[in-house]
Amino acid sequence: MTSRLLIFGLLVVSCSLALASDPSPLQDFCVADQNSRVLVNGVVCKDAKLAQPDDFFFSGLQLMGNTSNAVGSAVTPVTVTELPGLNTLGISMARIDFAPWGINPPHTHPRATEILTVLEGSLQVGFVTSNPENRLITKVLRKGDVFVFPVGLIHFQKNVGNGYAVAIAALSSQNPGVITIANAVFGSNPDIAADILAKAFQVDIGVVYQIQSKF
Repeated sequence: MTSRLLIFGLLVVSCSLALASDPSPLQDFCVADQNSRVLVNGVVCKDAKLAQPDDFFFSGLQLMGNTSNAVGSAVTPVTVTELPGLNTLGISMARIDFAPWGINPPHTHPRATEILTVLEGSLQVGFVTSNPENRLITKVLRKGDVFVFPVGLIHFQKNVGNGYAVAIAALSSQNPGVITIANAVFGSNPDIAADILAKAFQVDIGVVYQIQSKF
């Protein structure tokens, strides 16, 4: 009986691990029907007979993003929203452009691991491990270097050169999601109560109001 329970437990653990990323497709493809009003965990497929080459095509990653903003970076995503043929395939990608000394602010992808390749320039990258250690793992990357950010962990990139930098990121979900920490904490709608944030960050409540005003 004990051995049977052990086997059952291992099967449960194995099944749980198998569900840790987007579900595997059960057909050749499942082109997203962006016009469907049916709500599912993902996107409804359109009739496979209606699939066209453009459903599996995206153009534009050769174009530089507009980095004229407060953080000095721009992300051009290629998720299921931009490329319907990605539906159920469990992958997506993005181009990230950096002005000199620009940053991609600390953020997380709740549904995906990210692997980043530097195409031009030099980037300082890093992620923070979970509680209680909160250890920063960071490295400077140069053209051709690759770095991985584990799923769900807070991570960032910073251009540490005087010229523009470009990177390509691949992600293990058709819709990885992104939670930018500063925006989420100080720019939520409605606001998180200032006294909560003041206590959490151990600062005067006036500092919280000042930061919230920027978001």
